[in-house]
Amino acid sequence: MTTRFHGVIPPVVTPRTADGAVDTASLERLTKYLLEGGVSGLFVLGSSAEVPYLTTEERDQVVRTIAGVNAGEVPLIAGANEQTTARVIDEGRRLVDLGADAIVATSQFYAISDARETDTHFRAIHAALDVPLFAYDVPVRTHFKLPLDLLTTLAHDGVIAGVKDSSGDDVSFRQLLLATRNIPDFAVFTGHEVVVDGALLGGAHGVVPGLGNVDPAGYASLYAASQRGDHAAAAREQDRLANLFNIVYAPTPGRVSPGAGGLGAFKTALMLLGIIDTNVMSAPMVKLDDTETRAIRSVLEHNGLL
Repeated sequence: MTTRFHGVIPPVVTPRTADGAVDTASLERLTKYLLEGGVSGLFVLGSSAEVPYLTTEERDQVVRTIAGVNAGEVPLIAGANEQTTARVIDEGRRLVDLGADAIVATSQFYAISDARETDTHFRAIHAALDVPLFAYDVPVRTHFKLPLDLLTTLAHDGVIAGVKDSSGDDVSFRQLLLATRNIPDFAVFTGHEVVVDGALLGGAHGVVPGLGNVDPAGYASLYAASQRGDHAAAAREQDRLANLFNIVYAPTPGRVSPGAGGLGAFKTALMLLGIIDTNVMSAPMVKLDDTETRAIRSVLEHNGLL
């Protein structure tokens, strides 16, 4: 790979204690588990970290904890998740001071914006921060799909160092790979969990999988197989991980919100694996119950993790 940022970069979840505080001991164990699993980087303060629910103090606590365990072993990429440009810049500066090697930013949200303002938004962040900037395309949360031509222009102008694509738009994703494939040191990551082998075959530089918290070694194996050209082995590992992804269907619709369902499944699986102590969610989200936990245990057992 010609870029420093590549491979498996899981979006690290934020464990909480039974009384709702950030569980730094569990977070330390989780970080070690991910590093031992062979990840290529760590994405902190992403959606899987429940970042909108974290106070500024909690965000700093999470970054300090992960950076302390990581100790420079792999690149640390941090999400500067704020509504508008000035707030993103303030957040980004603080995270860089705490040890972030790169910053991930979405388009503005809550603010009603457009493509022109989004272009200005990313250029201002790039100018203010002396680390690589990744654009995070996640319209399910921002309600704005980053246009292909905008991303391509920002890439060719050196404003962004890459894109984390969680748009679910596979056509746009492939077109972005084609439009940026000759830009040195530019990296495109898929946020998909279950079609990673196809994304890598198409030229993606890596994956940012929430399920990578649960099985980092599996994703590292998939990536390694892809890089050595063994696409049949990559497909077999992807098939297994697709089966493991069934944990996200354990939560009961209506009892658990869509936001809490997937993240709660990851936390519950990590609790069953003994990596974190509880599956407590950030308030007001509810944790998964005993019935849902048993369903997740069954999936883990079926896939050989327990």
